Amino acid sequence: MSQEVEKIKEILEKEIKPMLKLHLGSLDFVDFKEGVVSVRFQGTCKGCPLSNLTLKTGIEALLKEKVAGVEKVEAVE
Repeated sequence: MSQEVEKIKEILEKEIKPMLKLHLGSLDFVDFKEGVVSVRFQGTCKGCPLSNLTLKTGIEALLKEKVAGVEKVEAVE
């Protein structure tokens, strides 16, 4: 596993998931390829109208700031 993937997973576990859990939601790391992090929303986050806002302004912004090479974060089914 690459250093980037380890760092992404650590940030998701320690910083993102606890916030999502407050709203009975979660997400799973799916992949990191060519600068794109793929995640899958779970619980109440799945299908939530605000999930795209959370994805772009929260998760993507944080990962781009903290992990070199992250250019984009996308949700997959």
